[in-house]
Amino acid sequence: MPELPEVEALAHHLREHAVGRRVERVDVASLSVLKTASPPWTALHGREVTGASRHGKYLVLAAAGLHLVTHLARAGWLRWADTMSATPPKPGKGPLALRVHLGPPGQGPGFDLTEAGTKKGLAVWIVEDPATIEQIATLGPDALALTRDEFGAVLAERTERLKTLLTSQRVIAGIGNAYSDEIMHVAKLSPYATPARLPEESVDQLYEAMRTVLTDAVTRSVGQDAARLKGEKRSGLRVHARTGLPCPICADTIREVSFADKSFQYCPTCQTGGKPLADRRLSRLLK
Repeated sequence: MPELPEVEALAHHLREHAVGRRVERVDVASLSVLKTASPPWTALHGREVTGASRHGKYLVLAAAGLHLVTHLARAGWLRWADTMSATPPKPGKGPLALRVHLGPPGQGPGFDLTEAGTKKGLAVWIVEDPATIEQIATLGPDALALTRDEFGAVLAERTERLKTLLTSQRVIAGIGNAYSDEIMHVAKLSPYATPARLPEESVDQLYEAMRTVLTDAVTRSVGQDAARLKGEKRSGLRVHARTGLPCPICADTIREVSFADKSFQYCPTCQTGGKPLADRRLSRLLK
């Protein structure tokens, strides 16, 4: 799933390549991705792109008073092209959900919003003010905007598992499954730690790890071609999606805990005192 660094990089790419261009046409290949009906997508036609920004993991394209807001979900992506096909896409064919032409169709650049797989979560809103979207209005503070004191105050009130807190967008916006694994590994903290019980030293380590991991990932990602961002993300990961491989810090084997539709990875030596965490799904399979 694209998280804060990748969405920030996509916003940067749009600021560099889309701002100043006019939306000539919007093609909708999947009506289900549109979460608003008024204004219609055709209201974007003829409007100049004036900016691009990020709210947590939401990508916002501003176009002369309207905003195209996108949440890429687990398997969504933005694909930029210097020349877009002029032929309108056939609804329901392939991963394409929505296409934005930023020049004469068939002649100018633009981008596709696509989603792989059968489980669809890509969402698009067309609104005058992004704050009117409930999912954005209820976001917690941005992970890179929090001060150390603010971060400590957030943790002091929470009793859920640390992994759950870091990925809850209503608590802290921008961190997903991958970077939460990386942050906890750098901070040497268990995913099952209770935030409110962490000593101040551990809170310091967690805050610095969050800042370092996300800032480094943004630095690596911004300026990359959109097509290369996923590979760039994978290349910078230490534990996430590396089950069975050696930890780059201590060489212990990276372990995994699986749930119904997701999993997380960690290093026992670095994070849990050498003890593997219970994986209930695996335990059931072994019975």
